[in-house]
Amino acid sequence: MSEVSPAPDNSRTSEEGAGWSCGSPGTFNELLPARVPDFSWRRPSVLWRSRNDVIARLFGDPSDAIRRRCVAALRERGTPAAFTVHRSSPEFSFALLGDTGEGDRSQYAVVPPLLHAAAGTDFMIVASDVIYPTGDGSQYPEKFFRPYKDYPAPIYAVPGNHDWYDGLRGFLHVFCALDADCSPPPWRGPLAFLPRLLWRHSGTIDPEVLAEARRTFRGAPGQQAVQPGPYWAIDTPSLRIIGIDTGITGGLDRDQGRWLRAVSGGPKPKLLVTGKPLYVDDDHRPGPIEGGGTVDEIVRDPAHHYVAAIGGDIHNYQRYPVRTDDGRTIQYVVSGGGGAFMHATHTIPRTHVVEENEFRCYPLRGDSLSRYSKLYGRWLRLPRLFELTPEEATAAVRYRLGIRPGRGYRAAGHDRPSRRARFVASVLGVPRDGRRRPRFLRLPVRRLPQRFRSELADWDRPPFFKSFLRLDVTEERLRIRCYAATGCGDHEAAPPCEDEVTIPLR
Repeated sequence: MSEVSPAPDNSRTSEEGAGWSCGSPGTFNELLPARVPDFSWRRPSVLWRSRNDVIARLFGDPSDAIRRRCVAALRERGTPAAFTVHRSSPEFSFALLGDTGEGDRSQYAVVPPLLHAAAGTDFMIVASDVIYPTGDGSQYPEKFFRPYKDYPAPIYAVPGNHDWYDGLRGFLHVFCALDADCSPPPWRGPLAFLPRLLWRHSGTIDPEVLAEARRTFRGAPGQQAVQPGPYWAIDTPSLRIIGIDTGITGGLDRDQGRWLRAVSGGPKPKLLVTGKPLYVDDDHRPGPIEGGGTVDEIVRDPAHHYVAAIGGDIHNYQRYPVRTDDGRTIQYVVSGGGGAFMHATHTIPRTHVVEENEFRCYPLRGDSLSRYSKLYGRWLRLPRLFELTPEEATAAVRYRLGIRPGRGYRAAGHDRPSRRARFVASVLGVPRDGRRRPRFLRLPVRRLPQRFRSELADWDRPPFFKSFLRLDVTEERLRIRCYAATGCGDHEAAPPCEDEVTIPLR
């Protein structure tokens, strides 16, 4: 396995390491297509195409029923019931990133550092939302095949809610070589006509266009792979990696739950990859299973020997080392910073799920607040009021949360931020003394509907605060490293390592 040495600086050591000042521009601009997609959630057409999320939450998520039809089609084709890919080597490496496919500069900024840090890996996994906004097959050439054309190994994926807005048709065609329209959704009852009328059905698939994109961008023999289904397992002598499909709202159907329990059995260490994280923003989201039970109950069961659970969906990096009742530690990780707009970390309260000094996030809360303050200053045309430097923002976060910041400053007055900094931190959502909401006026940051929040949190200049993981596996250990993608040319060949944890497998 190829080892990658982290850069000497990262966001925890300096502002330069965070990418606030770039010595050279990123070369990712040279990878962009001739016309960068003008993606905006404020377009009525984009909102209308994404309506299935609202329909699923109002009338019930039909993902379970649609998935059963798709899985039945895969099994009729001859796919083994275990949905498992077998690899013979006990030592291997892979890259993992989530929420990739907006097709804009923030996605392409991840590519050069990914190719360097993931050198020598055996495969890559995309955890959630391969294609925005609606998973259409027609978007794969520019938002999947082109960006990762130089990654030499196979790519597997678990779908996110956005991939489901197309009824999973594009995802199944590209990753499972299955062209099946598994809709319409089976609502019943006196009002069933309404969701049936409003539901966006699967788009059309042009097999020739997708085949040409594959040949042009990812046509090498070593890049090819067909995964068994929307959920799957990769079994190796040292670790079993299990990927689950959480649909639109985060649940598993009964059949997938039964499969997950079966594939989780045995003494072999296991790692879960899920479209929805089980711990995120200091909150526990165990993942319901149709018919009873939760995903996290399966993960926590000592008979199943899980060592980590990694989820996408939230567009940043978080890690919670949670201790179980029987004394084990399971690493719960959020890895959704692979290309889409950034979700704030400064709104995460002082953690109670784990001790604050054990919690890790990227970007740091202070950098997140500084970035959002600049965005709001520009958006409201009040830069003198809102804009905070990273140092001012770090001081405000420390003051409001009562925590030791990830990056220290020696400047005088750091411990007591100005009134303006405290005001900005309050209205932009930094909790006070661990409480989840400030007591007074709060501008929308985290709870704002996505179609507006993404506009505030998407920008085209470094630092981008994107991230991805490299995981190295031996018979003895699993090593997880989180690398930053700042967009700076200085960080592309040696991306900053923002977090690292080693997990014993024996």
